[in-house]
Amino acid sequence: MKVAVLDINGKETGREVNLSKDVFAIEPNNHAVYLDVKQYLANQRQGTHKAKERAEIVGSTRKIKKQKGTGTARAGNIKNPLFKGGGRVFGPRPRSYSFKLNKTLKRLARKSALSMKAKDKQIFVIEDFNFEAPKTKNFTNLLGALGLENKKSLFVLGELNNNVYLSSRNLKGTEVVINSELSTYKILNANSLVLLESSLEGIEQNLSK
Repeated sequence: MKVAVLDINGKETGREVNLSKDVFAIEPNNHAVYLDVKQYLANQRQGTHKAKERAEIVGSTRKIKKQKGTGTARAGNIKNPLFKGGGRVFGPRPRSYSFKLNKTLKRLARKSALSMKAKDKQIFVIEDFNFEAPKTKNFTNLLGALGLENKKSLFVLGELNNNVYLSSRNLKGTEVVINSELSTYKILNANSLVLLESSLEGIEQNLSK
């Protein structure tokens, strides 16, 4: 699968790169994608929720009325869950929402997500670039040249570049990651995937194992 390489001004350089069919052109596995996205979102949950149960409420344990003869239901102390201010029945407790997925399934999910983007022609490949200093304006100009000003975009670098990362940090809807940080959720959450030439080898190497 061949894709034209663009420069920082959004113009074709006259060169093409060949994207691996084993990574960018497989038959997507929807269930693998679902599980990987579900795991990613579950891992974002803090799980620190807590409600006090009956034994944890501070209050008197005195029986508030006699057992029989009142014409109403029996009642123990004021910590009863039926009363206002009482404990909560089966309330939430701190827990971890994370769960495990094997590496083969996660690789399949990422390849499926990349193949979906490639099929929808939402993948751009641009030549490697750098900024002399971190400036948001530089990154805004890049987005304008690629026609991505009002779209969610994910830029994938071959290695960490602080100037590029810091230039993008103030822009809502734009994220910059290195190839080892690529996840199924981030791929699908972006309208356009922008791959730097230096990132392709790492992506294909990581997903071809």
